[in-house]
Amino acid sequence: IKINVAREEFRPVAERGSILYFLICELSMVNCMYQISLRQFLGLFDNSMERSEKSPITSKRIGIIIDFCTYEVFRYTCRGLYETHKFLFTLLLALKIDSSKGNVKPEEFQVFIKGGAALDLNAVTPKPSKWITDMTWLNLVELSKLQQFRDILNQIPRNEKGWKAWFDKDAPEEEQMPDGYSASLDTFRKLMLVRSWAPDRTVAQARKYIADALGKEFAEAVLLDLKATWQESHPREPLICLLSMGSDPTSQIEDLGKKQGKECRAISMGQGQEVHARKLIAMFMAKGGWALLQNCHLGLNFMDELLETLVETEHIHDDFRVWITTEVHPHFPISVLQASIKFTNEPPQGIKAGLKRTYTSITQDFLDISNMVQWKPLLYTVSYMHTVVQERRKFGPLGWNIPYEFNTSDWFSTITFVQNHLDDMDIKKGVSWNTVRYMAGEVQYGGRVTDDYDKRLLNTFAKVWLGENIFLDSFQFY
Repeated sequence: IKINVAREEFRPVAERGSILYFLICELSMVNCMYQISLRQFLGLFDNSMERSEKSPITSKRIGIIIDFCTYEVFRYTCRGLYETHKFLFTLLLALKIDSSKGNVKPEEFQVFIKGGAALDLNAVTPKPSKWITDMTWLNLVELSKLQQFRDILNQIPRNEKGWKAWFDKDAPEEEQMPDGYSASLDTFRKLMLVRSWAPDRTVAQARKYIADALGKEFAEAVLLDLKATWQESHPREPLICLLSMGSDPTSQIEDLGKKQGKECRAISMGQGQEVHARKLIAMFMAKGGWALLQNCHLGLNFMDELLETLVETEHIHDDFRVWITTEVHPHFPISVLQASIKFTNEPPQGIKAGLKRTYTSITQDFLDISNMVQWKPLLYTVSYMHTVVQERRKFGPLGWNIPYEFNTSDWFSTITFVQNHLDDMDIKKGVSWNTVRYMAGEVQYGGRVTDDYDKRLLNTFAKVWLGENIFLDSFQFY
């Protein structure tokens, strides 16, 4: 009886575990590469029980396990998702958890997801003003079916000036909502109102909702820590990097191998490469080392054989690891995906997250490599410029006419040039800004750029951000 009572007390932990597991399983509908096995998930779940803080008070202990497990699964899953899907996963996580607590009702979830898409404009209350778009009005009609918003269709004509002023703001979610909605609604209901009026501001308000429902750490970008990922793995578990434009992790894996004193060799898969891959894996399994199999979507037949080898080989050296890079492929073996640790290496979305990622790769020794006063401001400036040119890609043709594959090697070559230039500089003459601008705008980053207007934009960035004015207290990047 005591065992049963104790077990029942921990039921909330199991409930949270099932919510997390089934949500992760559903991600395979978003992308066929997002596969996780129950065994992998149970490993994470058991880890949370072991590593979370202990407490003699059962209710406190349950709360600690639930919070620890949720964040651990969130971090583990986000590491293996493309940037475009990370936010979707986090928002669904918040909604599922709130739904299980009863904070979000099923009908509210449906209104949030669908809006007024199923309604006919001719069959609903006519809209009071032309400035309200048809889709917005249909969203509001659907929203008015919920208890908190039952009067909204009457409130808009009564306070049209107030609603229009709020709607015309650049960031309406940051402003006071008309008719007392700011005070009466919680963050999720505000999210529903923002989603109905201004779908383009939904993501900004959704971040607030996530921070409110789950905690601020869930609204922050999860940065890839390659060393921690390697430490988490074991010799029979492949590490798979899902490739995207400009995100090849080869140099980072090789650098990590050097730092850890591991021999790392790469083989690019394709026709006839299986023989060499077999030899390399057999050699490293015996003596230890890292085998990096690149572009494995071109050698799918070898993947099943690789997994069989990893599972059936009796003795594998503790230092053996197999790293795999692959593009998304519908026929990539699910068994391999479910048995591996997956990660992506894309630049994260947002200036803050992009800068954070660049700075995580900078060591203290690299920061202190030059004693010139210009070194650290220039390091930051180039890192900022690097983040901006990458971030503009998400705006399609508005960002760059042609989507260029700017990556870490551009940043590193620019920084190396700046460092060498400062070392050789004549202190009396100072920095030769024309040279630095030319190297960044025409050679390092500019070498990739083929469109005249894109080149003009890049050179403008170099002209505005690379100059003596960056050392003034009044200087701002925008």
